[in-house]
Amino acid sequence: MPKTVDHDQRRAQIAEGLVRVAAREGLHAVTMRSVAAEAGVSLRLVQYYFQTKAQLMHDVLRHLERQSQERWAARLERMPSPPSGRAFVEAFLAEALPTDEASRAFHLVGASYAVLAMTDPELADQPFVAGLNHLEAQLADALRRAQADGELSGDRDASVEAARLIALNHGLGTAVLVGQRTGEDAEAVLRCHIDELFAAQGES
Repeated sequence: MPKTVDHDQRRAQIAEGLVRVAAREGLHAVTMRSVAAEAGVSLRLVQYYFQTKAQLMHDVLRHLERQSQERWAARLERMPSPPSGRAFVEAFLAEALPTDEASRAFHLVGASYAVLAMTDPELADQPFVAGLNHLEAQLADALRRAQADGELSGDRDASVEAARLIALNHGLGTAVLVGQRTGEDAEAVLRCHIDELFAAQGES
């Protein structure tokens, strides 16, 4: 009987190959051939699943996003149920920092993709920004729940605060990647900002 092929597994195998090449040499050095060699498959197989490098890179981002969501779900399960608004926000942002091998790969590929998309129309056409908008919307919803529970001042604009926190988180993530800060230092900066954000309610 012919061997059954798990296409999702094949795609994941190829995606992990790209992640390893990008983490080692940078995303600009990624080629279909180098990914095939790293993944231990033929170039023809990579081209069977992905007609262009842009398609491959976009699929890798989705692959990393799924892994990130799985890690976040596991972290939520370890937290008291339901977590306080502040605890949720702090954990959400800490999870997004590049503090281990998996999260570093996610940040490295994502940041590199964003830079390349600025000058590559084919990459820019992919819905890369949609993922960022989704994260920001999730955080804004968490802040609104905190306001409803009386943890956060109702005078705060949840959407604006979410945008500020995401921007701070991305900047700190880049600082960790380039070695300017440690993961612990970045988390301390985040906690300081979150302290100020939620302290305003207690002072009102």
